[in-house]
Amino acid sequence: MPITPVPTNKKATGNHTPKVAILDDYARVALDLADWSPVQNRADVTVFDRHLSEDEAVEALQSFDVVCTLRERMAFPRTLIERLPNLKLMTIVGMSLTNLDMAAASECGVLVAHPNFANPGFAAAGNGVPELAWGLMMATVRNLAEEHRRMREGGWQATVGMTLHGKTLGLLGLGRLGKRMNEYAKVFGMKVIAWSQNLTDEAAATAGVRRVEKETLFKEADVISIGLVLSERTRGLVAAPELALMKPSAYLINISRGPIVDEAALIAALRAGRIAGAGLDVYDVEPLPSDHPLRSLPNVTLSPHLGYVTRELLSVVYSDTVEAVAAWLDGKPVRIVNREALQH
Repeated sequence: MPITPVPTNKKATGNHTPKVAILDDYARVALDLADWSPVQNRADVTVFDRHLSEDEAVEALQSFDVVCTLRERMAFPRTLIERLPNLKLMTIVGMSLTNLDMAAASECGVLVAHPNFANPGFAAAGNGVPELAWGLMMATVRNLAEEHRRMREGGWQATVGMTLHGKTLGLLGLGRLGKRMNEYAKVFGMKVIAWSQNLTDEAAATAGVRRVEKETLFKEADVISIGLVLSERTRGLVAAPELALMKPSAYLINISRGPIVDEAALIAALRAGRIAGAGLDVYDVEPLPSDHPLRSLPNVTLSPHLGYVTRELLSVVYSDTVEAVAAWLDGKPVRIVNREALQH
């Protein structure tokens, strides 16, 4: 199990030196992007630089008091939380996580701390997701990943791309991501249409977008970009019937959450050439299994959930994490989501 141990100048608290785990630091940047000395001076800190399965996590994290997570990279179901008897604090990015059993954490007396959303750094770093979405879209419609592969292998061009100017961008969702994508689209000379369950004509008009019905969006759009939160209403929202409505020349971009799209239906549509291609940053299972069929399809551009992964945002996240862990070490926990766990 490859891990990166971190030397510390620790001071024991009584007879016990707290142990802190930084999970899923794939790029090994956590310790560089924030000053961890307030924690390292009082605790053992270990960085885990690869994803752990649940059973691996049970073995690796048995002795840890604190785990610092990064978005949904690692699931914490009840079956894992209950097998970590020393766990006392978790830090998360958000007010909740879809793959964290908050009730189990509370029942086991595990405090869950969220970031400081008043930190201006969050707003400043918020453009990372739409910027990646636009970059992924451009790479997809111009087949950059496939042509890059050919170049690496000694070949030359074999595909024909599509210009964005004059085409129609269909936005599934007109929230923060959708509004920014709309701004980019106007610069590129695209027409923009949008739909979501709650979108009104007035809200769309205020953003300078034409609201259409869901069926119309799939029929008219040359590129569809998904900007929705995963929920029971949006899970499987894009399935075989929706994909069948798309033009054979159209593309689908998803940087929101994998399960919003029916993965099997998307793979079938891509294999059959019913749509031109897809650009994906998110998947049903992450990390994406090495033998997953999406990895072998030439009309798919893939990125490994990079939307929020920028130095600017991670600096804010890890600085807030240090603050939360240091406060817990002081016996004064801050920004606790599940305050009922304080009673245990």
